[in-house]
Amino acid sequence: MIKGKKVEFSNNMLNVMLEDGRIICTPISWYKELQNATLKELNNYHFICANTGIEWENLDCQISIISMFAQDCEHFSA
Repeated sequence: MIKGKKVEFSNNMLNVMLEDGRIICTPISWYKELQNATLKELNNYHFICANTGIEWENLDCQISIISMFAQDCEHFSA
């Protein structure tokens, strides 16, 4: 199971560090709820579903980590 450990943002990218040491990077533009958020709002996340998803409650956004591997993320968001 793919589980997240930490979330960071850089150069318009969402970077998720996995428990196994890998890092997944996807464009923030894939997630319309995150596109116009401030860095403070972006950093206000928590892991959900046994660390297999990420939620930004204040932005009403949930992303499954496995969906970050998909080319068209809109069809796989949690």
